[in-house]
Amino acid sequence: MSKDREGDSVGGRVRRYAKVGTAVGGLAARLAGDKVFGFSIDRPAHAKDLKIALGGLKGPLMKVAQILATIPEALPQEYVQELIQLQANAPAMGWLFVKRRMAAELGPDWQDHFDEFTHQAAAAASLGQVHRASLDGKDLACKLQYPDMNSAVEADLAQLKLIFSIYGRYDRTIDTSNVHKEISARLREELDYDREARHMALFAEILKAEKNIHIPAVVPELSTRRLLTMNWLDGKPLLDFREADLETRNTIALNMFRTWYVPFYNAGVIHGDPHLGNYTVRPDLDINLLDFGCVRVFDAKFVQGVIDLYRAIRDGDQDLAVHAYETWGFTDLKKEVIETLNLWAQFVYGPLLEDRSRRIREDNEAGVYGRDVAEKVHRGLRELGGVRPPQEFVFMDRAAIGLGGVFMHLNAEVNWYRHFHDLIDGFDAAKMRRKQAQLLKKFDLEAS
Repeated sequence: MSKDREGDSVGGRVRRYAKVGTAVGGLAARLAGDKVFGFSIDRPAHAKDLKIALGGLKGPLMKVAQILATIPEALPQEYVQELIQLQANAPAMGWLFVKRRMAAELGPDWQDHFDEFTHQAAAAASLGQVHRASLDGKDLACKLQYPDMNSAVEADLAQLKLIFSIYGRYDRTIDTSNVHKEISARLREELDYDREARHMALFAEILKAEKNIHIPAVVPELSTRRLLTMNWLDGKPLLDFREADLETRNTIALNMFRTWYVPFYNAGVIHGDPHLGNYTVRPDLDINLLDFGCVRVFDAKFVQGVIDLYRAIRDGDQDLAVHAYETWGFTDLKKEVIETLNLWAQFVYGPLLEDRSRRIREDNEAGVYGRDVAEKVHRGLRELGGVRPPQEFVFMDRAAIGLGGVFMHLNAEVNWYRHFHDLIDGFDAAKMRRKQAQLLKKFDLEAS
């Protein structure tokens, strides 16, 4: 991996503040006027304008907006529907940008390293875009980071902290201090493609016995801290299979379930970004798992707490539920707070409690998966004075919401109970802790 040549800078931050202010300042003012002064705006049109503005900006504000779209009551539904598209449908940068960036990473003769390199991006997201290439008969994917992302991340995180502080003045339901810490840590990690390459090797090792899951392999000689070159994995978007027969949809759903949760229950590691652009489905219905920038490593006691809370909900064991929440770092747990938090736990664990094939939701609720239940919990916690969720919850909850949405899209009918128990029965926290330590050492990684 080459020497890092782009760090955070004061000038870069100033340019980012100016760019953000120009792009979204007017849009934010219009929304504030609607909220505070009762001005009438066309919310669907305004939401679309905001999505376009953020998409053009690139950088972490795009990702944060996509995350906020899953938080209940944070945004009106019109904004949720627009912003949730940002990650998978971001506009790409042009060929002149690509040539400059590739030359900065591999040198002025960079095109000589490839037999072919497509001018048009195959995919674009918040922090970078992917181009298809080939070398010696092998298809490659080149993930290229946008310029000045270090400065953009630091500037946007400062803006986000300000936004959270303003939001907290009129809604103290959720103490966002840990949310900001977690988002900050993961976003900074996502800028390091060297680290992402090691994440890919880690997942390949954890999932090597899973024949239905495929991880790209890095090409080190064509990779730097801001360029990640790997073998290309062919596959189709999951949404292409929504009208497939039930057996096909069930197979994809089960493969997705194992893709995310085998690493979690075997090694305390989770892919924290299950949006539609981060996996594809192969002709044999295997899963290609892509983009390993957002990876979360959990202590074994956190994983044990997930299992303990499941058993507490299943058995109606209030003391075990309290123990699970305290293990995660919740404090000041009054009886009413526990009961309110359990509403969310009962929803998340509900499909795992019955030993039968079933859909992930059986009430035909539409929209973002879990939003209706989360809003109810949010209102309840507000009345009780609020809660401070542990830092680990941000991306664990995001994974649960994202995968639940996948299973809803597929309308799959799976015996979630049995597949869940295949993963947790015989779980030994001490054994998992030792295995995790060995894996992290092997791939030169550390706990989150």
